[in-house]
Amino acid sequence: MSQIPLVAVAHGSRDPRAAATVESLLSLVRARTAAAVLTSYLDHAPPAPVKVLEGLSGSEAVVLPLLLTAAYHSKIDIPGMLAQAGTRRPRLRVRTAGTLGPHPLLVTALERRLAEAGVQIGDPSTAVVLAAAGSSDPAANATIATMARSWSAAGWWAVRPAYASAASPGPASAVRELYDSGAPRVVVASYFLAPGHFADKVRTASLAEGATAVSPVLGAASEIADLILLRYAEALRHARTAVAV
Repeated sequence: MSQIPLVAVAHGSRDPRAAATVESLLSLVRARTAAAVLTSYLDHAPPAPVKVLEGLSGSEAVVLPLLLTAAYHSKIDIPGMLAQAGTRRPRLRVRTAGTLGPHPLLVTALERRLAEAGVQIGDPSTAVVLAAAGSSDPAANATIATMARSWSAAGWWAVRPAYASAASPGPASAVRELYDSGAPRVVVASYFLAPGHFADKVRTASLAEGATAVSPVLGAASEIADLILLRYAEALRHARTAVAV
């Protein structure tokens, strides 16, 4: 694989568990590639993406958002920071990879975490709440809703989307609505990359509403590491195709 460095851009959090989880995930990625894998954060934790890009010794890089859906951060924040980096290092060629989601590997990782929480995957007597952070971008929330509809084909009683902020329903409301609809059992799949405020909020509220299990965050799952390298390869392949044309 190319030696062009991969600059991963995570959301960032004041919660130290988040950075530790991102580093554990990127350690898995480093074990799978010869390329340099560098960490950066949009907010709340150093280093910033611009700082990392400024410090590169080479002339190329792939910036890869560690974001589960395409929303404000990937559409506005990251392009803005790349423009800033371009004014400081005009000769640096930066390729931007796609966000992690949506992708089937994320569903596989969700199932791994549910199984770790004692949930039988595809159990027809179990309903699932797919709990995401939520966004002011309707397209991002629609992506979660589409994932839920697709995942319901795995055999579950039902799969419903829910959002920790910025959109409805909230996870607790979704749990309650599923029980009111007759679901024998309701579990919550945590669609978060790392621990933090939203993941904790979802767990507490969902268990209080009667959810029988809440899965851990995706974290350092092997499927996520594989997906990061897939997005990296896609960015490199797209760039080669563009040059060839």
